Amino acid sequence: MTELETAEEYLTGYAPILTGACATGRRLTRDELEALRSQGERAAEAGIGLRHLVRAHLSAAQDVRAELPRGAAADHLLTAVEQAVDAFAEGHERAQQLAIRQQEAARREFIDDLLHGRSDAGRLAERAERFGLLLSHAHAVAVAQGPEPYDDGYPVTRSVESSLTARFGNRRILLTTKNGRLICIAPGDQADVLGFFAKQAYAATDGGRVAIGRPHPGVGGVVHSYEEALNALDLAARMHLEAPVLHAADLLVYPVLTRDRQAMADLVRTVLGPLQQARGGAQPLLDTLTAYFDTGCVSAEAARRLSLSVRAMTYRLERIHKLTGADPGDAVDRYTLQTAVIGARLLDWPEQDL
Repeated sequence: MTELETAEEYLTGYAPILTGACATGRRLTRDELEALRSQGERAAEAGIGLRHLVRAHLSAAQDVRAELPRGAAADHLLTAVEQAVDAFAEGHERAQQLAIRQQEAARREFIDDLLHGRSDAGRLAERAERFGLLLSHAHAVAVAQGPEPYDDGYPVTRSVESSLTARFGNRRILLTTKNGRLICIAPGDQADVLGFFAKQAYAATDGGRVAIGRPHPGVGGVVHSYEEALNALDLAARMHLEAPVLHAADLLVYPVLTRDRQAMADLVRTVLGPLQQARGGAQPLLDTLTAYFDTGCVSAEAARRLSLSVRAMTYRLERIHKLTGADPGDAVDRYTLQTAVIGARLLDWPEQDL
């Protein structure tokens, strides 16, 4: 069956409408226009392209023209065809837009269920295959956060998606957005995909930050990896980490340290609490310790970061030793102080009372 023959099924009543309009030169009635729109909707739902349908309408109009008497009736044909095809195309487009909205709603519902672990596992895995994921395999999730929120269809989202498609083709990758962040879900054994996503997202978001969760198997693996990535972003904000790409696997020590929040708070109060007696409060000396530890306990580099002289840096370290009783230069004391400093950053001390 040819394309025109297939399209003819959706031309029912079209020729009589043209003939009736040409007979008097009238415009098409509201009922006729609505009937044509309905035909267009049915054709779109059947998956027939608009170009083939328009061609069928023009071909049918030629047959009508051959049957019309010469004169005014034939002159009205073009106007009637224009109205008819416009109404038909409107119905066709309306059906397509509805289908797109329904697909978008289904995709968004799936993404929400997937990232929050909702829905029956079997049903979720079945739906996942429609979007290119095999949840029987391990997956890892990368989350990109920029200076502004992003959504599906935004230029940033389209740019990153185009780059991924051009590089990896039809690999089983899902790019989406959630709560203003870009999210990439990829098979757990394809670290190159998430690494490339991180690079593209960092550039597209004008210096945003990307966190990558660890690969985890099964339906719940996506949720687990997603939560790890979110926690890494939150941790980076609290710890003032500067790296543009964070790997959850590299940050596992922090959840361990904060698992017993009360114990960490006690450590911070006990070890660092005496710093509050210093002129200007605890924050300048806490910043000193932070820079000291971040530079591998190299006083000269820490002083440079703080815009201090080496002598001023040495004085501050001695002041810390005197107030806390812990020597930053001693291996045992250094571990205690550094753990307390990490705890202070995690708990936002001294801004927040413990």
